[in-house]
Amino acid sequence: MMRYVWMTWNYLANMLPGVLAALALYGCLYPWRRRRLKLSGLSSSRRREAALALFWMFCGGMAMLTLTPWGFSLITVLHWGWAEPFFRLGDVNLIPFQTFASEGVLLYTLLGNIIMFLPFGFFPALLWRNFTWKRALVTGLCVTGFIECWQLLVGRAFDIDDLMLNTLGALCGFWLWLLLKRAAPHLAEGFQVVEKSVI
Repeated sequence: MMRYVWMTWNYLANMLPGVLAALALYGCLYPWRRRRLKLSGLSSSRRREAALALFWMFCGGMAMLTLTPWGFSLITVLHWGWAEPFFRLGDVNLIPFQTFASEGVLLYTLLGNIIMFLPFGFFPALLWRNFTWKRALVTGLCVTGFIECWQLLVGRAFDIDDLMLNTLGALCGFWLWLLLKRAAPHLAEGFQVVEKSVI
């Protein structure tokens, strides 16, 4: 049990620099975004802006976690440096479920790959109108497809298992939003932009 707690903590610690960078970028772009909304006659509530900031932070953390080589930690690199090449060719696995057959942490890996991508289906549905399950599917497939192709260039692996499970995670995020919408429709609607006269 402690092993999984430590692994999760390590993932979160590696995400932190990306989270902070994304939050800083969100803050820099906030005045520009507000002006654009105002010119369009729209308004974004504080609740929506908080959710949007969380989504930005998650994306920044995921970029740091998934687009860097194995063992890469920005905090460690800034302190000790990085001796290995950043870009190098990785491996390819196109056989479904092969990765999980060889790993000792099957359930953790399965759930981790799905849970990590829940926000890519949940937040777009929460923040933007007309986000359907088909768009969630395409979003999950495109985002994880890009990540898997990129990982091939930084010494990691293009893995068909990750592609399938991460896409499923985005779909599960959309279904989670559907549950929220049915359970609390007024709460769900409060996260989208509205015409300025309505607020």
